[in-house]
Amino acid sequence: MEYRAVTKVTTKPGIKEEVPWSDSLTTYDKQHFTTYMRLLDAAADDASREEIAQGILGIDPVQEPERAQKAVRSHLDRANWMVTTGYKEVTTGYKELFAG
Repeated sequence: MEYRAVTKVTTKPGIKEEVPWSDSLTTYDKQHFTTYMRLLDAAADDASREEIAQGILGIDPVQEPERAQKAVRSHLDRANWMVTTGYKEVTTGYKELFAG
């Protein structure tokens, strides 16, 4: 009898289908900062949404295509917000941290 290895892709721990949205940094943002940067890097390299879903978010786009698309869109939107608006809070936080 021959056995084949089956790789099951599961969502990475703590990855939500939709990012909790706020006009300020959230705990989720702080926990997933590296994920956001990986998403932006992959998008800049023209990775497909399917590659991003599976490789970064850990969601199988074949088994769960709608969920994968929704999660990628949500996380990319938040990642873009982080680099256009959210970074201001990060830099302000650093100034306060190192002040006097």
